Amino acid sequence: MNCRACLFLLLTTFPFLVKAQTPGSMDAAQIKQGLESLNVTGSVLYIAAHPDDENTRLLAYLAKGKKVRAGYLSLTRGDGGQNLIGTEQADLLGVVRTQELLAARRVDGAEQFFTRANDFGFSKTSEECLKIWGHQKILGDVVWVIRNFKPDVMVTRFPEDARAGHGAHAASAILAREAFAAAADPKQFPEQLKFVKPWQAKRIVWNTFNFGGNNTTSDEQLKLDVGIFNPLIGESYGEIAAESRSNHKSQGFGSAKQRGPSIEFFSPIAGTAAVKDLFEGIDFSLNRSAATATVQKLVKEINEEFQVSNPSKSITKLLRLKAATKGIDFKKELLDQLILSCAGIWLETSVPSSTYALNDSIPVSIQAISRLKADAPYKVVLEVPDARKRLDLLPEQLASYSISVPARALGSTQPYWLRKKHPIGSYDLESLDDLGRPQNLPPSLGKLRISINDTVIDLNQPLIYKFTDPARGEIYQPLVVGPPITATINEGAYVFNNNEQKVITVSLKSLKANASGVLTATVPEGWQVSPQQVAVKFDEKSEEKTTEFKVTPGGVVSRGTFSLSIKVDGIDYNKGYHQISYAHIPVQTLFPFAEARVEKVDLKFAGKRIGYIAGAGDLVPESLREIGYEVTMLNTNLVLHSDLSRFDAIITGVRLYNINEQVAAMQPRLMEYVKSGGTLLVQYNVNSPLKTNNLGPYPFKLSRDRVTEENAVVSFLHPENSILNFPNKISAKDFEGWVQERAIYSANELDPRYTPLLSMNDVSEQPQTGSLLVADYGRGKYIYTGLVFYRELPAGVPGAYRLIVNLISSGQSK
Repeated sequence: MNCRACLFLLLTTFPFLVKAQTPGSMDAAQIKQGLESLNVTGSVLYIAAHPDDENTRLLAYLAKGKKVRAGYLSLTRGDGGQNLIGTEQADLLGVVRTQELLAARRVDGAEQFFTRANDFGFSKTSEECLKIWGHQKILGDVVWVIRNFKPDVMVTRFPEDARAGHGAHAASAILAREAFAAAADPKQFPEQLKFVKPWQAKRIVWNTFNFGGNNTTSDEQLKLDVGIFNPLIGESYGEIAAESRSNHKSQGFGSAKQRGPSIEFFSPIAGTAAVKDLFEGIDFSLNRSAATATVQKLVKEINEEFQVSNPSKSITKLLRLKAATKGIDFKKELLDQLILSCAGIWLETSVPSSTYALNDSIPVSIQAISRLKADAPYKVVLEVPDARKRLDLLPEQLASYSISVPARALGSTQPYWLRKKHPIGSYDLESLDDLGRPQNLPPSLGKLRISINDTVIDLNQPLIYKFTDPARGEIYQPLVVGPPITATINEGAYVFNNNEQKVITVSLKSLKANASGVLTATVPEGWQVSPQQVAVKFDEKSEEKTTEFKVTPGGVVSRGTFSLSIKVDGIDYNKGYHQISYAHIPVQTLFPFAEARVEKVDLKFAGKRIGYIAGAGDLVPESLREIGYEVTMLNTNLVLHSDLSRFDAIITGVRLYNINEQVAAMQPRLMEYVKSGGTLLVQYNVNSPLKTNNLGPYPFKLSRDRVTEENAVVSFLHPENSILNFPNKISAKDFEGWVQERAIYSANELDPRYTPLLSMNDVSEQPQTGSLLVADYGRGKYIYTGLVFYRELPAGVPGAYRLIVNLISSGQSK
């Protein structure tokens, strides 16, 4: 097999090898599950558009029940979605959702793949998606995954029409059908054939569904009960699926465990149609090929003779099986893992610090132990080829060896799809060797070799950092390699009021001791920055400092980029430092480009004091502070018991009414605040579930309507309304340059006392008027908006700032 395809399979073929912190970590039940898997060939590939689109129940059944290779190809990483657990958006959210998918796969046992497609947000048509992604490019990516994975059956989650509910969903079905044929055609994407061969799956089917008020199942469709109980695991596939799906925490998909029968339905798309069984006509046994048929008797013996209380009894025949399968297509990585687990061999390569600079030398500790009994007829040796070192692994004796590796040989651990700037539709990869992988290949020493008698097992053991937490015990984290000094700009965008000077604070961090360099700032033409250069020096590793730059707009350029570079030992670096930490995924450390958007805007203000009640998570408070507002974060106690009249306006964070259990108790107090002369601005909420149905002083409902075209024409329904005139005159120009979308979950069925202010629609759709509405209530104003300020303000969109200032100031216009 060629090197490129080998690298692809190394990371994806057996997911527990990717997730495992150390070899030999399988318990007896997992070993037995793995031994039974040796009897099975074949694979099934599930295809959809986003993280959380996959059917975890079916994947768990396939991987742990049928014991075939099961894979999920998500076309995107979910970058354009919403975030219920934090403030990450766009690329950062894509990193979170990638890791959530990998966490899900660690539970259900399937493998994970991606294309280069970038989730640019909700789309209403497959045509728009395919155009923005690049139809042929992403089709080629799907074909690449198919030719590598070699599925016997392909399954789509969605249909190709409007029933899919999302343009990206429908596009995933179209690409799956097209790739089913294209992967088998040597004339399609022939450049791939240097590395892989054409592949024809037996059939492709649509896994129909009954959710979201849309029942696409029928009794005539092919059926499969996947609710079966697995006694080795101690759970049904419905229970496993719920645990898997609950890893999609950023999307709020915590799921209840299901027990008992669970029927999946399938409708044929192409290929040989199945009549009674999804897998009919496919031999998943070792008889599938003459080569594997020769070892079927031996695999059967190993399974029959396996002893739960003494797995080492299986070693001799497992070693025979490894010799017998040399040179043939077999589950070799799984077999190696089973041998090591039965022998109780533990191996770890760890480093003493979590982070290293590219110009560092990294000390590595190699530790290994064999838990075989002293009278076991096996000689176990660990070999470190690059160091020409051999260690005898004596029974129950920990062996250790130390070595150093240059960090630059490992390379930066920045996620491979974020190493280069990318357009809206797809990632730009440095190397197509990465295509399809869920994440980087982990840094490693290269091959380590374990010999058991005359049998050699080669391992690419990941380098990890571990520490002991007083509360949680031993914690493992990925090794991080990056620039020797990082320069992080504290905001992603800065808005300047005309030519007023602004101070930009930069956080500096050293990834190694005794690091020094020169930091240089660049601003748009005609703008001024002081100082332009700063000398920086660090004595300690992980030391942090801040420095400031005074930036003054000027000239004719009103927008551009503030960027930083730092020269260290003659090499220029231009990266910041950003860490994402959640309990359900590994810590993610990124090195984003050290730059921020800068924009000169004509802003007028009325009122400066804001109370902000956080919702699911957004960066609106930081954005408002950036333009000079005094923002006080309010909790339930402060809302109920403090003086709210001190605020010129109170703003509720996105989805507050969906996630805050106390919002029903707060609502009367907020209405009292409005009635007494305050301004309450409620940002979008989804229509279900709501913690209270009384979002405003008068009745209205929330729809699922949205305007997804960020350049959709906006009309003013009441151009004379003060919100559109004070203190800033709002015009069509203020809706230029918006990102991703206009509005989501707009209001409808309005009480006549509400005044809708804007009308907008996507192409070929009816106008929507519920994106911004206002009502007088007592002496104050109530405002509901589905406009996506939570996206536009952090992106530095000038018109969004001017409009939200007017909303905040509406109580001052009397």
